[in-house]
Amino acid sequence: YYADVAPVLLASGFMTRYGAAALFALTLVIQFNYQAYDNQLFWAALFAWYMVEGAGPLSLDSALRRGLADSALPLVPSLLRVSSWVRAHLPSNYLSVLRVWFALALLAGDTGGDVSAWLPSGAAQYFPATFGTVCAYLLLLGWGTRYVALLLLCGVGASAMQGMAIAHAPYCAATIALLVLQGGGRWSLDRLSVRILRARFPELDGKPAFALENVPRVVIIGAGFGGLRCAAALRGARVAVTLVDRTNYHLFQPLLYQVATAAISPGDIAAPVRSLFRDAFNVRVLFGEVSGIDTAARCVLIGAQRLPYDHLVIATGATHSYFGRDEWREFAPGLKRVEDATEIRRRLLLAFEMAEACDDDAERAALLTFLVVGGGPTGVELAGAIAELARFGMDKQFRRFDPARARVVLVQSGPRILPSFDEKLSALAARALQRLAVEVKVGSRVEAIDREGVSINGERIAARTVLWAAGVTASPAAAWLGAKADSAARIQVGPDLAVPGYADVYAVGDTAASLSWNGAPAPGLAPAAKQGGAYVARVIRARIEGRPAPAPFRYRHLGSLATIGRKAAVADFGWVKLWGAPAWWLWGCVHLGFLVGARNRIATVVNWFWAYLTFGGGIRLITGAAPPVAAAPTGGARQS
Repeated sequence: YYADVAPVLLASGFMTRYGAAALFALTLVIQFNYQAYDNQLFWAALFAWYMVEGAGPLSLDSALRRGLADSALPLVPSLLRVSSWVRAHLPSNYLSVLRVWFALALLAGDTGGDVSAWLPSGAAQYFPATFGTVCAYLLLLGWGTRYVALLLLCGVGASAMQGMAIAHAPYCAATIALLVLQGGGRWSLDRLSVRILRARFPELDGKPAFALENVPRVVIIGAGFGGLRCAAALRGARVAVTLVDRTNYHLFQPLLYQVATAAISPGDIAAPVRSLFRDAFNVRVLFGEVSGIDTAARCVLIGAQRLPYDHLVIATGATHSYFGRDEWREFAPGLKRVEDATEIRRRLLLAFEMAEACDDDAERAALLTFLVVGGGPTGVELAGAIAELARFGMDKQFRRFDPARARVVLVQSGPRILPSFDEKLSALAARALQRLAVEVKVGSRVEAIDREGVSINGERIAARTVLWAAGVTASPAAAWLGAKADSAARIQVGPDLAVPGYADVYAVGDTAASLSWNGAPAPGLAPAAKQGGAYVARVIRARIEGRPAPAPFRYRHLGSLATIGRKAAVADFGWVKLWGAPAWWLWGCVHLGFLVGARNRIATVVNWFWAYLTFGGGIRLITGAAPPVAAAPTGGARQS
């Protein structure tokens, strides 16, 4: 009866301890009253582990435990309290017993002792004599238990492949695997060493290694690539770090265009900042928008709050630049924030919906004309994604028009798109866009933008959806400080990324104009921001610890990447240039690597894979009211 019911209980994880206890007793009866075998001793060891540990979280016992503990069933709450005590106190002691038991088996096998009924001494034949003896003594001491057990596990596997004691090998391996996964238990040198180390280094136990009241205060403004990397590099340093940002998440901006074109969700490319530093006791995350900096009082102003600092790192990034024509902002949104991406997504999808309801052919054509200003990586990727959304993502979804006939126009004022890339790669990117039916207009200057369209070189294009990817300007950090800035409002910093004239103030990323790329300004790319953030952290640590300052900052260019559609991209590494499918795969791998968090990487891969196979988009939600730029004009399209 026990042999029939107990395996069912173990398999279902219901009354696991009692099923294991029945099989444990049955195994011992067979071992001592009938024929003794090593594999039966291993069975008993494994059943005993179930008796003290239980079935684990994925079991009926775990699912029902809370409800049964608070139930009115007779004796059940008391039994569960006993089980909880067993689970809390006995597993660690049992591991110590198991470790010593297996060590004695190795020594008994080596000396030829007749203890086969109590010890699996036949296990010693799996290992060379000297090796088994050394491992046995290390197990007796409980020193390096996991690593010793891992070596023994490898030895069992090698012996099994050679045909030695095949019947015993799986059970022996499972028993040793317990020591690999769980360690040597309470009574071991391993546990003693951990206690000593935790007493010496409190941070190993999740406790502060030092008091934060009397250490230098580092304030980092901005949780972008530069600020996040600087805070991470100061994790555990003898400083109190405060990371300030106007949002509560870190955003991977290079993939914002995919949010804007309904390919992925904003949550796939953003990660809450607090969760990234939950284990960093010296890093405090503060949600708020900086309004200024009082350098005389060494304070950062967040509304009415004054945040004092000893070292200040400004990593506030950049925003859109309309080159003095800020009135265009209403009609041509840029792409720097999650709010920008969701607004662009709304305008794109709304244009198709309004075209379905429109009775005027000219107005429908204007609604289905999408114009992107700016031929850099963002503009190229955005234009390609819109073309793919229209050609493939909306197939058979509308009845009054063919979405594939939507007009996508990319406007670039310079002589070629992707001007920072090699000329050959720029030409390849232009041809890839043309294969997607994107009209590429180079040498074209925008003269006017309004709700009805765009004027370019005297030509009027009726387009209800205009997107801006033509230029950026730095945050107002230079104005906060009164520091010298370049034409893009970036703070001009020194070789150590410090702001001249201001003690202990540094700027990194898009906020800084650093001549660190062989004498040229470092580009506004994620690698430049991350390298700058890590460098400033080294400078601050060197000053605090009294060490020599590091050498001047030098930006190491890792290459430039841009993608055009579902299987085309260009990659420029200077000495190596890639295009087509190889560059596309590389682009995907690099961008996945830059995403923060395993959850974001997995979600993005799943969405990409599904969209790639089905030509389908992901998040096609229209929220909010129709924007003014999407409304039909009161009269005919204005001509220039």
